[in-house]
Amino acid sequence: MPIKRHQAVIFDLDGTLLDTLEDIANSMNAVLRRHGRPEHDTPVYKYFVGDGMETLVRKALPADQRGEETVATCLAEMRAEYGRRWADTTRPYPGIPELLTGLSLRGIKTAVLSNKPDDFTRLTVERFLASWRFEHVIGLTPGSPKKPDPEAAWQIARALGAAPEDCLYLGDTGTDMRTASNAGMFAVGALWGFRSAEELLADGALELIAQPWELLRLI
Repeated sequence: MPIKRHQAVIFDLDGTLLDTLEDIANSMNAVLRRHGRPEHDTPVYKYFVGDGMETLVRKALPADQRGEETVATCLAEMRAEYGRRWADTTRPYPGIPELLTGLSLRGIKTAVLSNKPDDFTRLTVERFLASWRFEHVIGLTPGSPKKPDPEAAWQIARALGAAPEDCLYLGDTGTDMRTASNAGMFAVGALWGFRSAEELLADGALELIAQPWELLRLI
């Protein structure tokens, strides 16, 4: 397909800009261990993340132990554990600093849209990506629709002064690809993240990239 030039890039956060998996896994495993429930190997958490912290907690708990009271208790404990561990091993993926610098030099506006809780989304961006300007950073707040609902993506596009079709959305999960598709944005799948090429394509990826710098050829 012909390459369309884009005015703005919206990024997912976990699995796209930042490798947060080990800190997430260690935090949730601490909760499970406290309650005498089975822990999970870190790679398993690739399939628990992407749809918000509450969903992660539900998936991590045994299938027969997901009652609302249990989930609420473990969710509160997960927030507390992650609040202590969120910066232990989290880092930008290799090539992300160069990509963000390249976009800045080209005058491309950028934003972050995540299903991670809003406070942790802003905290991690401020800590690990402070060298680059994001016009907007939005995480999940109570009562707000989460991805793949397109409303927050549209909100960002309006704030950037860009039509949805002029925005490129980069993410690493099927949820991200559905978000982009639902919003009418150009969906690009990050193969260095948490999910497979097959999932990304099945959920609407129009391009797949194996290295961050490859995004620049789509701008």
